Amino acid sequence: MQFPVFKTKIKGLDRKFNLIEPKEQEEYFKAKAGKEIEKLKEFLKENSFIAYFLGKKNSGKGTYSKMFAQLVGPGKIKHFSIGDMIRGVDKELADSKRKKELISFLEKNYRGSKNLKEIISVLESRSTKTLLPTELILTLIKREIRSISKKTLFLDGFPRGLDQIDFSLFFRDLIGYRDDPDVFILIDIPESVIDERIKWRRMCPECKTPRNLKLFPTSKITYDKDKKEFRLLCDNPDCKSIVMEPKEGDEFGIEPIKKRLKKDEELIEKALSLYGIPKVLLRNSVPTDIAKDYIDDYEITPEYVFEWDENSKKVKIKEKAWIIKDDKGVDSYSLLAQPVAVSLIKQLVEIFNL
Repeated sequence: MQFPVFKTKIKGLDRKFNLIEPKEQEEYFKAKAGKEIEKLKEFLKENSFIAYFLGKKNSGKGTYSKMFAQLVGPGKIKHFSIGDMIRGVDKELADSKRKKELISFLEKNYRGSKNLKEIISVLESRSTKTLLPTELILTLIKREIRSISKKTLFLDGFPRGLDQIDFSLFFRDLIGYRDDPDVFILIDIPESVIDERIKWRRMCPECKTPRNLKLFPTSKITYDKDKKEFRLLCDNPDCKSIVMEPKEGDEFGIEPIKKRLKKDEELIEKALSLYGIPKVLLRNSVPTDIAKDYIDDYEITPEYVFEWDENSKKVKIKEKAWIIKDDKGVDSYSLLAQPVAVSLIKQLVEIFNL
């Protein structure tokens, strides 16, 4: 795959923004995409759309959708994770009352090649590697969105397999979700970046915002002397500086998911070949030899190094250049989430002719 490099550099805008700081991030978006953000806000007052996020695991789907929602449509956009939905179903099956309600719903709404007894068996015995029947996924999604008012849907995890691609072309009709426009949002990211993202990922247990200790920290960092480790504190005002935690198994990076990454790549390639649905192409990396013409230095992902100052009792933050190899072996810079979000915003404005 070869996604185009999107230009976020603006001639004459010489100010540098510290994208870790929430206030500076707000000013950055106003400077880089203020007009487009206002157009989308106006559009979302009376309209909504469906976006299918397709990218390799840990490519940033959740980060970009949350950032987009905060900028453009607080309260008007629903990030809908199929994985989260299925994990919710697992909890329902473990509760006798909720399981009965689930089975009752499926009896009335499920249609497919497997009978209901087989479907329940598949749900109860599935592993994380098991792909559930598409007909079941659609039925469960339909149930979930009944509780969602007129909002834009950012779907994360559908389509998941090559056999589901064609379903996605008619998804909005199948779930009866109004006459919304729909769009594929495809993400291209080097596997070397995914590896580091997984190994150093941290998640807020309250608001589920993902960050990265090495590559995308919050503005609040503390040091645990007993464990001799630095910790990120969530800087969402509603979370009151909750400690962000790693997920179990993250220390292994991409090794356990290499087959999954290959399937994800095949899925994106298939989506690129489809006609009749607009596509947003988000690229995370920029070759180092052309970077200065397309992006500003502060939009490049640095590597953050922390030091504990015993005298001031504060954490000191240092940055250093982080150069990675893309999947073709080209020296590249990885982008922070903000310039990729600018690309997303501007491409959507163009697609919707705003």
